[in-house]
Amino acid sequence: MKQSKATDFILPAFCAVIMTVCSWIYIPSAIPFTLQTFAVFLVTALFGAKCGLISLIIYIALGLVGVPVFSGFNSGFGVISGPTGGYIIGFIFIPIIYYIFNKIFKSSVVVDFSALLIGLIVCYAFGSAWFVLVYNKTGGIGIIKTLSLCVVPFIIPDLIKLSLAIVISRKTKPIIKKMDR
Repeated sequence: MKQSKATDFILPAFCAVIMTVCSWIYIPSAIPFTLQTFAVFLVTALFGAKCGLISLIIYIALGLVGVPVFSGFNSGFGVISGPTGGYIIGFIFIPIIYYIFNKIFKSSVVVDFSALLIGLIVCYAFGSAWFVLVYNKTGGIGIIKTLSLCVVPFIIPDLIKLSLAIVISRKTKPIIKKMDR
């Protein structure tokens, strides 16, 4: 997809807005599920790793300076330095791994799905390590408890979000390419 210089700036900002809106949308349950990971998957799969990474940097920077972009309309350094902040920072691995996969292998549904899945696993690992580190400062929590609280309940919803992002990006890319001409 060829882009103008203006698009190089506007598209990541627009995608950061998509991430923000999706982080505000949640599915109520015992553990609330947001569409934040869906937005990261969709932006990365649809517009590429560069746009995905820049959008995440914008998104995190906005949250750090106090714009309520995180789930629950939260913001600030406290969110990032808190127990779940590692998962937000861990999102950065998703477009990086997507980029690596698409440089090594020809883009396909399997390659894109695998890249996003491995990126999610790395995000889970980074976020879980962060969670344990933060909680061990205040009394401690083990890795098994962390995984049961912070990863296991999200596996199936995140796989559904990842699959939907792949399907939507695959159906939408041809339309965007036609509009780009």
